[in-house]
Amino acid sequence: MPAFRIAPAIADAFPDTLIALVTATGLRGHEPWPHTTTALEELEQQLADGSWHPADETDPRIEAWHTAYRSFGTNPRRIRPSVDALGRRLTKKGTLPRINPAVDSYNAASVRHGLPAGAFDLDHVTGDVDIRHADGTESFTPLGEPDTVENPKPGEIIYADTTGVLTRHWNHRDAHRTRVTENSTHVAFVLETLHATRDGDLLKVAAEELQDLLAPHTAQMAVHYLSPAQPQATV
Repeated sequence: MPAFRIAPAIADAFPDTLIALVTATGLRGHEPWPHTTTALEELEQQLADGSWHPADETDPRIEAWHTAYRSFGTNPRRIRPSVDALGRRLTKKGTLPRINPAVDSYNAASVRHGLPAGAFDLDHVTGDVDIRHADGTESFTPLGEPDTVENPKPGEIIYADTTGVLTRHWNHRDAHRTRVTENSTHVAFVLETLHATRDGDLLKVAAEELQDLLAPHTAQMAVHYLSPAQPQATV
């Protein structure tokens, strides 16, 4: 069972970080997920009728991530935090992507609450996962580009296991190796905030909503929270 850890340097630099880890075992990705379908359609309808809009870069939740990206040398308007990119796509197209039920579920929770989200197929994770600064020697193969190998810049914040990088720029893009598909049965979902004192309750609501979407389609779930005060959880 892998442990997820926040490195001390990350805890020091971002002392109000809170990360929800929702793990699902026995996930059934090939069956219909009607509640997830409804969640996506409701967001799209609310956008269309003007009753709701995704958080944009003027929102404090997104602005915090832009500031964090700049702190480790990433231009957030060129390489955007995942929730920022997802919200912009929804605003422009009027629809959210349909990838597979598990991914669609965390996308719905992410864009509804303005919080970055991601997921890892734990059957393809090796060893423990550390949220840390890159040293520049690590390798990363981007989602959807299995023949591409990149090296994060030194100082860039990454999720990494013993084989390589699972996300670049903290939460900009996931790795191909640990991508979640319809065949994934053991998955760790991640929701993040840099301002727990302000948005910790929002994060917990988002995690609960994600669990509600997952619950009919999984045998077992658990939720853990990572913070500088509790920097490690075994999932």
